[in-house]
This record gives sequence, structure tokens and C-alpha cells, in this order.
Amino acid sequence: MSLITPDFGLLFWMTVIFAVVFFILAKFGFPVITGMVEKRSDRIEESLRKADEAEKALAEMAERREQIISEAKAEEAKILKEASATSDSIVAGAKDKAREEAEKVLEQARIEIAAEKESALRDIRRLVARLSVEVSEKVLRADLDEDKKQGAYLDRLIDEVQRSQDKS
Repeated sequence: MSLITPDFGLLFWMTVIFAVVFFILAKFGFPVITGMVEKRSDRIEESLRKADEAEKALAEMAERREQIISEAKAEEAKILKEASATSDSIVAGAKDKAREEAEKVLEQARIEIAAEKESALRDIRRLVARLSVEVSEKVLRADLDEDKKQGAYLDRLIDEVQRSQDKS
């Protein structure tokens, strides 16, 4: 027997064994292998479907997240705007109140200054009147030391009074 060219009997038995093995595999092995391949294929398809669903869910979540972020930013801007408006109104109110208080204090100060001025003027008038009387008294005493001067002074006053009555 040669390795390159086999005998007819060997070929016959090899063909019979191959047919038996092929029949057994076709009857029992191939359906199991095919079933396992189909199960695996189904499992892979299911996993791909779930992955697609998960990807869609992630996309929806990302979209929702962006929407929530934009809403939060809008709300933040609104709150900041309201806070700014509120602080502006509070500051404006405080300025107005401070201005009113300053005007009241200024008006009170003006009133007090006017009262002090009037008081000072009255004091000055009294002082001037008193000094005038004292100066007049000293001048009259000096001028009226003599009897002749007193008589001349009285005559002059009487003449002035008569003239003023004649004019009236």
C-alpha cells in the first residue's frame, strides 16, 4: 500500500465512516450547533436592540439635560434681574429717604440759624441803643454843665417842637 494512492477498500471504508459520522452529525450535532448559533445570533440582535434603545434614551436624557440647563439659566437670569431691580429700588428708596432727611436737617438748621441771627440782631440793637443812650448822656452832661447852655438847649428844643407843630 502506498501513501499517495490508497487502495479501493480503504477508500470504501473511509467513505462509509465519513457518511456515518456525517449522518450522526447531521442528525444530532448540526441541529445543536445551529440552535446555539441561532441563540447567539438572537442574543446579539437583542443586545444591539437594547444598545440602540439605551443610546436613544441617553440622547433623550442629554436633550432633557440641555433643556433643564437652559431653563435653569433662564430662571437664574430672571432671578438676577429681579434681584438687581429690587436692589436698585432699595438703593433709590434709601437715597430718597436720605435726601429727605438731609432736607429736613438743612431746613431745621436754617430755622435755627435764622433764630440765632434774630437773637443776635436783637442783642446788638439793645447794645447799640444802650451805648447810644450812654454816649448821648455823656455828651449832654458835658454840654449842659453850665446853666446858660442848659437854657439855650431847652429854647432850641422848644423852637423845634413849635416848628414841627406848625407844619402839621
